[in-house]
Amino acid sequence: MWTLLFPKRFSLLKAFVFLFICISFLVRLTFFIWDFSEVDAHIGIMARTFITGLFYDIGTLSLFLMPFLVYLLIFPKKWYGSLTDKISTWFGFFLAVLIIYFSFFGEFTFWDEFQRRFNFIAVDYLIYTYEVVKNINESYPLPLLIGSLFSLVAFTLFVVHKRKFFQKTFENETTFKQRLLATLPWVAICLVFGFFINNDQAEWSKNRYNNELSKAGIYSFFAAFRNNELAYSEFYITIPQKDAFAALKKQYLPYGDTFVDASKNEIYRTIHSTDTTGTVQKPNVIFICIESLSGKYLNSLGGDQNITPVLDNLANQSLFFTNLYATGTRTVRGMEAITLSIPPTPGRSIVKRKNNTGLFTIGEVFKEQGYDRNFFYGGDGYFDNMNTFFGGNGFNIVDRGRGFLLDANNTAKRTNIEDDEVTFENAWGVCDEDIYNKVLKEADLAHQNGKPFFDFVMTTSNHKPFTYPEGKIDIPSGTGRNGAVKYTDYAIGAFLEQAKTKPWFSNTVFVIMSDHCASSAGKWELDVANYHIPALIYNLMSLKPSKNNTLCSQIDVFPTLFSTLGWEYDSNLFGMDILKMGPKDERALIGNYRKLGYLKDGKVLVLGDEETVNFYEWNAMDNSQQKILLEESFKNIAISNYQVADELYHNGGLQLKSLNQ
Repeated sequence: MWTLLFPKRFSLLKAFVFLFICISFLVRLTFFIWDFSEVDAHIGIMARTFITGLFYDIGTLSLFLMPFLVYLLIFPKKWYGSLTDKISTWFGFFLAVLIIYFSFFGEFTFWDEFQRRFNFIAVDYLIYTYEVVKNINESYPLPLLIGSLFSLVAFTLFVVHKRKFFQKTFENETTFKQRLLATLPWVAICLVFGFFINNDQAEWSKNRYNNELSKAGIYSFFAAFRNNELAYSEFYITIPQKDAFAALKKQYLPYGDTFVDASKNEIYRTIHSTDTTGTVQKPNVIFICIESLSGKYLNSLGGDQNITPVLDNLANQSLFFTNLYATGTRTVRGMEAITLSIPPTPGRSIVKRKNNTGLFTIGEVFKEQGYDRNFFYGGDGYFDNMNTFFGGNGFNIVDRGRGFLLDANNTAKRTNIEDDEVTFENAWGVCDEDIYNKVLKEADLAHQNGKPFFDFVMTTSNHKPFTYPEGKIDIPSGTGRNGAVKYTDYAIGAFLEQAKTKPWFSNTVFVIMSDHCASSAGKWELDVANYHIPALIYNLMSLKPSKNNTLCSQIDVFPTLFSTLGWEYDSNLFGMDILKMGPKDERALIGNYRKLGYLKDGKVLVLGDEETVNFYEWNAMDNSQQKILLEESFKNIAISNYQVADELYHNGGLQLKSLNQ
């Protein structure tokens, strides 16, 4: 059988299959040891994990090797060992070995950051090579990695050559029949994987780490490439559209909202002010979106590391939300939740999709109140499609401007952060102090013009490689996330101290919130604790500082601000005023690119893309989850939120032009 599968002409193929399986096993074993405390390590479970992994490795090989198999099958026997044959074979083998070593090196860096095999994030990173390559170079010893990579490739070629696999490939007399019989099993495996196997089937365990270990990195990458956007109606459990909209609308009626056209499947409504004095405030609003700041880093949210003294102090001087959750695990997902005030839709964030301009955003509410709107980013906002999204939704752009032009259809005003305004810069952009200095400068200009402004400020310092200016804090730059968190906190304090000296400070509200947590990894389908983020509103004149323990979401923060300012406005936002929420209204919406979660009353329901529904009791004390009997009403309201959000996006219901008809 072995000779039938690998006749002499297929000797090199045999060497490659052996190499691939061995490396893949070592990678899987390394990840298992790396996160041993999180993995279900029972013998039977681990045996299934590694056997499933081997199954996907073989499927990956069948797809990966198909070009070489076709070459071996059709290349004329009389030209075996010719110069053309040798060049093609040596180059093909070199390229294949380079790819597998490169992918496995890449998997280590990806696992270090996300504790997952390749997914749609890795696909996105292919687009933004400047930031990603520079980040890797600043985070890891890139020359050493590249040198090791090519050394391994050279060593492998040397060993394969010394073992005479090349010689057997070039000098044998394998017949066409032998080649065909050796090719057919691989073709069969390829067809089975192409038509009947998908990456989701590797997720057989309740433990997320076991599921990730069961996958093959290269196969996962191409699966993500193919499925980076999922239509909710095609992949998830649904209820009748009319019922979904009715359930969602019912949430808003107790608070006096009136729907513009109650007969339509939409949530476009008028938010009425409950301020009996009729006082409407229009302060400047500066929103600081902090990169990757988990709630656990703040002492005021239960941490004990003493690395956020500024934010912990602000928590006592602000409207501080202690029980607020991010909707996702990436910056663009946070931006989507904040600006569109919408539950996460499956697949990639709307920020990165087509038809993401001309939408009803919080910026539209500010515009109707007479505000200028500005988006600040310390790198180049072409990254993650941010400039297209913000510029296409009415924001002016202030970014580093490294030479990437705005889209031709983007008419936003763009202001560069110039070289002489930069004191420190890494792969992702200028340090937080530099971006805040630019915010101060632009705020001074806006104040002179006498028009209120809304600034959306995206920070970057709390991101790997965790580098920042030396001498600012007592943790050396580049030594880890704790230092980056402490510098991020320091920079906010320095910014507010400078802002207090400005004539516009007394009439400016500061909203500070994280985009997502530092890590979403965990053993559960959706690890609830890894969505808990800090959020506060500071310098709000209409309310005394207080701590609010209401369970709520990122999508609720700006609707809450608008309410405290006494604004009456038309809204297409899903979020609600946190200060008006009763116990029956409390909920949080959490998800990743495939799993959608609804958290309420200590329970979490998880919707999967094979129409699965899992219902758990969540213990906040130890972050554990226990599967329980499904509650129909709970399921229906969870489905309603996600189904309506996806329906409105795909059918133009988020577009301003649709709402104004």
